[in-house]
Amino acid sequence: MRGRAIPVGIVFVLSACATPDATDLPKIVQGQPLPSYQIHEECLALKPGERVLFRFESTEPVDFNIHYHEGNAVVMPLVREKSREDAGMYSVRIAQDYCLMWEAGAAGAVIDYRIRVRRPES
Repeated sequence: MRGRAIPVGIVFVLSACATPDATDLPKIVQGQPLPSYQIHEECLALKPGERVLFRFESTEPVDFNIHYHEGNAVVMPLVREKSREDAGMYSVRIAQDYCLMWEAGAAGAVIDYRIRVRRPES
């Protein structure tokens, strides 16, 4: 009976090792409504050396930024105004809770976006 339990245990250990890291999986959102003058945010706790890869498309121009809070100040290391689409990579220099934020104008918008966090390569 013991001989059968060992291979099953090995299978469970190996399958746990094969599970992908959650930070390596992209978050994909389609059809996110953004009413007039409203915002939508995706916030992430990030560490130095990590990179955020992003891509978005919008039915109407939106303001987009990546920001974090430092005391009472809002620091925006990346800003795009009145864009219908953009893609890029932001490299994290300091540990913070970063937010990717979209803001609609008077017309409102519907956005599709993809976010992926990459850890530093060893």
